[in-house]
This record gives sequence, C-alpha cells and structure tokens, in this order.
Amino acid sequence: MLIGNSLPSFAPAPSAAPARPLSSDVSPDMLRADLSPVAAAQEQQADSAASGREEADRPATEGRAADSEPSPQEQRLEQLEIAELVQRDREVRAHEQAHAAVGGQYAGAPTYSFKRGPDGQRYAVSGEVSIDTAPVPNDPEATLRKMEIVLRAALAPVEPSAQDLRVAALAQAQAAQARVELAELRREEAAAAEQARDERAQARRDEQQQTGQQQAAQSAPNLDLYRRLGELPAPEPRVDLVA
Repeated sequence: MLIGNSLPSFAPAPSAAPARPLSSDVSPDMLRADLSPVAAAQEQQADSAASGREEADRPATEGRAADSEPSPQEQRLEQLEIAELVQRDREVRAHEQAHAAVGGQYAGAPTYSFKRGPDGQRYAVSGEVSIDTAPVPNDPEATLRKMEIVLRAALAPVEPSAQDLRVAALAQAQAAQARVELAELRREEAAAAEQARDERAQARRDEQQQTGQQQAAQSAPNLDLYRRLGELPAPEPRVDLVA
C-alpha cells in the first residue's frame, strides 16, 4: 500500500504579459477628415507607404521582441513561481521522508513526481512511499508490533493526507484483530499450562502413594518363618530307660 503527501495539486502563478495602455491620441482617420481631398489623398498615400514599410520590418521586430529580456512584471511572476516550487519541493520531501524514516523495514524508498520550473530546475510536487501492511502469518504478537510501526509511519508527517489516514485506519484494524487473536492464544496457553500443572500434581500424588505403600510393606514383620515352623511335624515322645 502507498502513503503519500497531503499537499494540494500545484498550480503555478499565471504569467501574463502586461496589457498595453490605450492611446489617448486622436485617430489619424479623424485628422484626415478635416483635410482637403487632395491633402487627404496625399496623406493616405503616405500612410500606405509607411504601412508597407512597417509590414516589411515586422518580422525582424517580432524576432527581437522574442529574444529580448522579460519585462519586470514577468520576472516577478517567475520568481514567485520558483519560490512556490521551492517551498512545495521542501514540503513534499519532508512529508515522504517522515514516512520512510518511521516505517523502517516496512517502508520503501520515497518516489517523487517533478515539475520543471522557469529556471530549468526540477522540483518535487508530489510523492509516495510504499509500506507493508500485511499481517505476520500465525504470529499475532509480531503482527501487533508491526501494525504499531505502520500506524506511526502513516501519521508521521505534520499533515497526513487522506491516503495516510486510510493506511492508519487499516493498521488499527489489523492491530485490533491481532489483539483478539493474541488474547485467544494466551487463554489457550494458560489453559494448557493449568492442565500441565494438574497433571504434574497428580503424578506427584501417585508417586507419593506408591512410595508410602512400599515403605509400609518394608516395615511389616516377616511371618514366613513362623509359618514354616508351624508346618514342621511334632516330635515323637521318647522314654530313656537307665539300667
């Protein structure tokens, strides 16, 4: 997923040539209306000749105007546009570098779109940073740590864009799901640990019981000898005669 800058699209200041002021002089046609017909005809011929010379000289004049320096007003407009481009370039780069710095291993390198200014220099006017928002498989705890970094990276710039906020919302949702899975995993681990403790306690009780039985058997008197003696035949009575 991509996170990018929140700056509005750049619109350079319009450059327009200064308007030519209207002349306050009286029109030549109006002057010719006051002349006599002969004088008017002569004046018209002179105007036609002058007009022909003006048309002949126009390409050279226009060529010189194209090669001439811009007017002071045009220079001011260009300077304003360059200043805006410089400011935009600085803001775009700071925005994207904030994403990349906080995103760390989960963020890619910033990429930019450029605009060439009146001075011939290229200025960044927009940018983006790719960021990994996928959960870590079978490890909600690692997913939670990752989404916390992604969330901080998305909100790192001073003015997060709409796309930044969408990435932040996705990271929060992934983190919430990871917390649920982590809680369930911990409950299962606690139940397994409790069962293991019960089994160990039962094993100790069984061992103690067996040990007690063995000790009781060893301390009981051995009656086998008495039983064997009782099974022997009784001796026959004898009388010794002494002469």
